[in-house]
Amino acid sequence: MKNGSDSHTLSHLKRRRRLESLFKLLMLGSATVVLLSLALILLTIIWKSLPALKLSMITRNPGSGYYLGKEGGILNAILGSLQLVLGATLLALVIALPAVIFLNSYLRKKSLLAEAVRFTLDVLWGIPSIVYGSFGFLLMITFHLRASLLAGMLTVALVELPILSRALDETMKLVPPELKEATYSLGASRWQTATRVVLRQTFPGLVTAVLMAIGRGLGDAAAVLFTAGYTDKITTSLLQPVATLPLAIFFQLNSPFPAVQQKAYASAAVLTLLILIISLVSRGLSRRLSRHKIF
Repeated sequence: MKNGSDSHTLSHLKRRRRLESLFKLLMLGSATVVLLSLALILLTIIWKSLPALKLSMITRNPGSGYYLGKEGGILNAILGSLQLVLGATLLALVIALPAVIFLNSYLRKKSLLAEAVRFTLDVLWGIPSIVYGSFGFLLMITFHLRASLLAGMLTVALVELPILSRALDETMKLVPPELKEATYSLGASRWQTATRVVLRQTFPGLVTAVLMAIGRGLGDAAAVLFTAGYTDKITTSLLQPVATLPLAIFFQLNSPFPAVQQKAYASAAVLTLLILIISLVSRGLSRRLSRHKIF
């Protein structure tokens, strides 16, 4: 009887080891696919962009013959993308931060209103960017506005709002309730606790969320297709059209001239590099700032 039990246990252990080996193999395969996909995308963009990737691409505006394959660059699109995404992120943060503080400091954790707000943010996060662009375009028609930097900022801010809000919300949920109760026992108000204690503890998450939203807004073409317009000049006013890197890539790839298509890949390489830098800065700041948390 004992030998039969030992044999059954041994067989069970062998099955578990085989299953563990299988899942390890699947996980290794998944990780390999992810890394190879990224490498393939980067190598393709770099290979296609090499003929046009010059210093003049990022230091000059498009010339008169740029879209015929002549000299010029995408400085207008680089600066325009940064203007648009920084303005949009600031607008989104001004709305998201007070809303998240209200959710976590003034409402009960499982209250109906809190659940409704979080559900709404999840739905907004899942809406395609082109829908936000169409909504922004409809507002422009309703209020007789022109495509401009301001209209693009407002549209991209709507895209970034649920991303910022949910990221901040999940970060604030990690703050121990005991920390809040300790500050209340010392006579601090809810607002003081939220801004001086909770916000300080979630600051690394705040920085990460902001940089993540910037990365999303920087690469979004659909949201600004109808609202931001396009120009070959550097935008100096909120009411002027603005060039962006995604739209520059879109317009250049549609060109019948191979030289212009190469410039589109060079623009894609610049955009990819910017997003990569933002991702690395986000991870670096998150690790650096996390050292000063108390939980």
